[in-house]
Amino acid sequence: MSKKLLSQRHPIFYFLSIWVKRIGRMIEWKLDSKVYSKTFQNEKLPYRVKKHQSKLIRKLGDAEMQLQYNKVDNLKIVIDCINGLIIKPGETFSFYNIVGRPTKSRGFKEGIELSFGKARAGVGGGICQSTNLLHWLALHSPLTITERHHHSIDPFPDNGRVLPWASGSAVFYNYLDFQLTNHTKWTFQINLWLTDKTIDGEIRVNKELDFAYHVFETDHKFLKKDDQYFRTNKIWRKKIAKFESGRLLDEELLYENYGRVLYIPTVEQLRS
Repeated sequence: MSKKLLSQRHPIFYFLSIWVKRIGRMIEWKLDSKVYSKTFQNEKLPYRVKKHQSKLIRKLGDAEMQLQYNKVDNLKIVIDCINGLIIKPGETFSFYNIVGRPTKSRGFKEGIELSFGKARAGVGGGICQSTNLLHWLALHSPLTITERHHHSIDPFPDNGRVLPWASGSAVFYNYLDFQLTNHTKWTFQINLWLTDKTIDGEIRVNKELDFAYHVFETDHKFLKKDDQYFRTNKIWRKKIAKFESGRLLDEELLYENYGRVLYIPTVEQLRS
């Protein structure tokens, strides 16, 4: 039997370990050399780099649907914090530096979050849908992803999933952050909004870029080891010249993913 971490043995140890990490992040924000993005602009920058949308409500195993509806309210708060943010050359976007701590007093509700390898209800749960979206947008831009975490488990079957597995970005206040740094000469803007059925997002830029990106998955498969199931894939990115008939400029392997699956894959999935 594997030994439990100290933080898993008693709630007080878990609480203390979390706040040690949170205080460390707060000190980092104060003392590091990064310039964090704080400028907002209602007027959209002239050129779109990438747009994407994600379905708000979908069935997630046996989870209560009310947690999905609560998630939408949580995302509304996140959008109010981020929409219109400008990322100037040399600046860094930090999700939690902008959004702050999700608390009931700020209007955040209980949604689904992953903790200790399980899906459970937690205040602010579900806001990772916004960072999943932001990460996918960033992969299609020249912004540098300087901090990103992904879930090491796959808790729910692919009911309505359109993006490659493990292409998202997990967050947990505030030490699991999502950060982008602008090492380019251009200025970028993040816009987020809700429709009746989706959360939509885009990255825009002040000058038209002469290249674009294509992100894709290979080597996807489900595996069974003893009585447990796992999932693996690779995520790649191509850089293409926009005005030269799509000439390939570069290709890179971004991620090699491997994680435990908490549901039983279908026979077809295991065979594929």
